[in-house]
Amino acid sequence: MWEIPEPISVCEVRLDKNTVTLLRQHGNPSGARLVLCHGNGLAIDLYYPFWSLLAEDYELILYDLRNHGWNAVGERRDHNVPVLIQDYALILESIDRHYGNKPKIGVLHSVSALISLLAAPQDNSCSAQILFDPPVCKPGASQTEFDVAAEHAASLTRRRGYRFQTEEEFSDFLSYIPTFTHVVPGVRELMARTTLREVPDGLGYELRCPREYEAQITDYVRSFSPLVDFETLPCPTKVIGADPTLPYAYLPTFDLSDVLTVDYDFIPETTHLLQLEKPADCVSAVREFQQQQLLPDA
Repeated sequence: MWEIPEPISVCEVRLDKNTVTLLRQHGNPSGARLVLCHGNGLAIDLYYPFWSLLAEDYELILYDLRNHGWNAVGERRDHNVPVLIQDYALILESIDRHYGNKPKIGVLHSVSALISLLAAPQDNSCSAQILFDPPVCKPGASQTEFDVAAEHAASLTRRRGYRFQTEEEFSDFLSYIPTFTHVVPGVRELMARTTLREVPDGLGYELRCPREYEAQITDYVRSFSPLVDFETLPCPTKVIGADPTLPYAYLPTFDLSDVLTVDYDFIPETTHLLQLEKPADCVSAVREFQQQQLLPDA
C-alpha cells in the first residue's frame, strides 16, 4: 500500500572512520526545511504515512540512526547514546554544508528526540524542534516506574525473533505485538520492508538493527532520560506525547504540562507510535508549530 518514492538527492555523512549515514532529500526544496529521524529499532522510511503528508509543502531531510535503516551495521561498542549525540551534531552540520544554510526544524521521534534534548546547545543548529513522545522521565517515583519498564522492554527485545523466512512472516508476527495494534493499514507490511534485510546466504531476512543493539539503547535510555533539563533548551521546542491516559506500549509517556519551559500537548487515543496511528493529526501539529515560529523558507 505504501510505496516510498526515490529521494531527490542522497548524500553521505561520515560519522567516524568506519561509519557513514545517508541523508535523503524529499519533498519541496523551496519549502521550509524539516529534519526527520526515527525511534529505536525502526527506520525513517517506516514513517512514510506521516511524512508523505508534508512532502508537498516542505523540504524534508531524512536520515537513519547508525546501524538502522539504510545504514550498514557497525561495531556494537559504538552503539550508545553518547555516540548518537555526537552523530547528531555532525548530521546537522552536514545538512547545511550539502543543502545550503537555512532554518531547520527537527521533527524527531522517541530516542532521536531524546538525543536532541541531550545535545549541547552549541551542537544544536535547529531553529526549532517538535518532538514526538521522547522517552523522558522525572526524578522520583516516575523514574522508578520508567526504569522497570525500560528493563522489561530491553529483556523482551533480546528474546524477540530476529530472522524470518519471508517479509510476510514478519508482518504477520507484528499483528500479535501490542505496539502495532492501532497503526494505520499497511504499516506492518511497510515495517517489514524498511526494517528487514536479506541475509547474506539469501535464505530469509534479518533485522537491519540487530536486537542486541536495540536493547542496548533501551538500557542506555534508563540512564540518560533523567538528565534532560527543560530549563536549558537551545531552541523553541514542542513536545507531542502519546495519550497519557492509555496503557503504554513501549515506555511510560509523561504529562509535561506542569513544565513551564516546554510547550506540551498529546494526541488522544495514541500510543508510542502516534505518527503511524494518527499521521494526519501529527502533521497538523507540525504545521501549526512551524507556522508559529514564523521561520522563513530560506
